[in-house]
Amino acid sequence: MKLRRLPPLSAIRAFDAVARHASFKAAAGEIGVTPTAVSHQIRALEESLNQRLFVRSARGVALTGAGEILFRASGHIFTTLREAVEAIDNTALPGALTLSTTSNFLTNWLVPRLPSLHRDHPELELRFHSSIELADLRGAMADCAVRYSMQADNALESTLLHQDKFVLVASPQLKLRSPKDLAGLTLFHIENRHVPSPEPSWQHWKAVFGPEDLAVQSGIRFDDETHAIQAAIAGQGVLLASELLIRRALEQGLLHIALPGALPGANYYFVTSPEKAGRRDVQEFKAWLQQAFETAG
Repeated sequence: MKLRRLPPLSAIRAFDAVARHASFKAAAGEIGVTPTAVSHQIRALEESLNQRLFVRSARGVALTGAGEILFRASGHIFTTLREAVEAIDNTALPGALTLSTTSNFLTNWLVPRLPSLHRDHPELELRFHSSIELADLRGAMADCAVRYSMQADNALESTLLHQDKFVLVASPQLKLRSPKDLAGLTLFHIENRHVPSPEPSWQHWKAVFGPEDLAVQSGIRFDDETHAIQAAIAGQGVLLASELLIRRALEQGLLHIALPGALPGANYYFVTSPEKAGRRDVQEFKAWLQQAFETAG
């Protein structure tokens, strides 16, 4: 059987950027090309696959079913590539500070604040290790981490940064006004959540806030919260999301807390090994994180 030729990596990169930003213009800015060039790459990719990947409308850009499948794959591809490059960089540039954290925290909270970090610490050389797996902070892979857990790891130097909570969010376009309105909307579910416990699921929400007839098994399931957030911004459904991770979307008016109430979340900790805790760059970065969380409230 003849293997099908894979699309160019440049086209996949353009697709991944558009899917993450839900915007051709923002994707073009990230890649460093024009929006027209990005549009041409997406069109060529859609023709190659014989599938539409995005639905374009006046409200923005949303993934199709085929687009969702490709976005899951592209996320894994570029995560693996970044980890490989970071591992190589770790051996070539031992003086840099490497932070390990999840892609959700990195994308939705830390990356938008990098200009502030660079302004406050222009001399700090920082690299990212993005993974759901816990990096060995005593080894060469990472020097520190921001971890999401129910309690601190006593084997490491742990500093509490934030106590999380989960809120019900939706696009303002949906005009969700009461719990009864949920019956006519698509519920977004996040699969494979290991923390917090109990899980902030629709079953949990129904038990605490109702309504009693909410069909909690219906809806769309995601294995990545960032993808669900983008779908919620596009007005495709409602989501129980980490208040921290959707804070920027709330500030920009892309999402709003549609109904009152919150479910408890876990805690964000800054962690490092006892051996690295005294390093100047580790201490400076920890202090900056603490200040950033305090300023954000």
